[in-house]
Amino acid sequence: MAIDGQPAEPFAARNGALVLAPGSRVDAFIDVAMPAGSSTAILLHDGKEARPIGKFAISSASPVRAAPLPPAAPLPSNGLPEKLELKNALRIDLPLAGPDWVRPTSFTASFEPAFRARTGRTVVLALANRTATATVFHLHGHHFRLLDRLDDGWKPFWLDTLAVEPGQTQRVAFAAEYAGRFLLESVATDWAAPRFVRWYDVS
Repeated sequence: MAIDGQPAEPFAARNGALVLAPGSRVDAFIDVAMPAGSSTAILLHDGKEARPIGKFAISSASPVRAAPLPPAAPLPSNGLPEKLELKNALRIDLPLAGPDWVRPTSFTASFEPAFRARTGRTVVLALANRTATATVFHLHGHHFRLLDRLDDGWKPFWLDTLAVEPGQTQRVAFAAEYAGRFLLESVATDWAAPRFVRWYDVS
């Protein structure tokens, strides 16, 4: 129903699974339409194996209704734009590793921003992961749309966090609605991996 704190166009989870990048959030409705007296496990897959973290146990009492719930209506919008103008967007190539990324303890506002955008302009970021490990990107200050491969549309939800597979480039777009200086974060999907930051300016 919502991803990273923003309402989505409701959709059914494929194969009953939700994929979460480290730091991302999902609000999901679960309609437990199972036989009385049965149970089902809740599994967490950490990329290597699935681990049980809980279960649904169904009462032996009569069900409260005879059929599954109908598809849910969308949650109210938080005011993000319905459409993004991609034709005249500011387009930025943003490798997710390299000397421009620094650890938070070394960061100062005197560093050059990754990009500058005028308030109200659409920004398209090409997030290139040229490392051998999946990397998680987090955008502060705004939410973005994940663009389709052909750059002719976007997924029906907003994100602020995205995992980019090794050797892949993902394109995202956002409307630079809020003036200010905001952080960009990049971290490999490894518990011991350090976090790196840059910043961008909207004015």
